[in-house]
Amino acid sequence: MKMLTAIIKPFKLDAVREALADMGVQGMTVTEVRGFGRQKGHTELYRGAEYTVDLLPKIKLEVALPEDMVEAAIEAIQNAAKTGQIGDGKIFISSLEQTVRIRTGETGDGAV
Repeated sequence: MKMLTAIIKPFKLDAVREALADMGVQGMTVTEVRGFGRQKGHTELYRGAEYTVDLLPKIKLEVALPEDMVEAAIEAIQNAAKTGQIGDGKIFISSLEQTVRIRTGETGDGAV
C-alpha cells in the first residue's frame, strides 16, 4: 500500500478528482492548505496599499492506493493538474504499514 499526497492549485481539484475517479480510485481526503515554493508569493494592491501575499492557497489531496495503481494515479494527477506555470504542485509517495477500516475491521487492500 502507498499513500499519495498531492499539493495542487485549487481550481484544478475537480479535474484531478474526476481523473482519479475514472481510474477507479474510490476515496480521497481533501484539505485546504496554504504554502509557497519557488514562486515565493506575490504582491497585491488593496485600497491603494501594496502588500505581499506570502502563503498562497493550495489543495492537499491524500489517496491510499494498492501498489499496482500508484503509477497510473501519478500520471492521472500530473495530466489533470498541469498548467505549465510555476506553482503547479508536487506529488509525494510514501509507504503505508497497515490500513484498517474502522466499521468492518478489514485490513490492507480490502480496507481501501
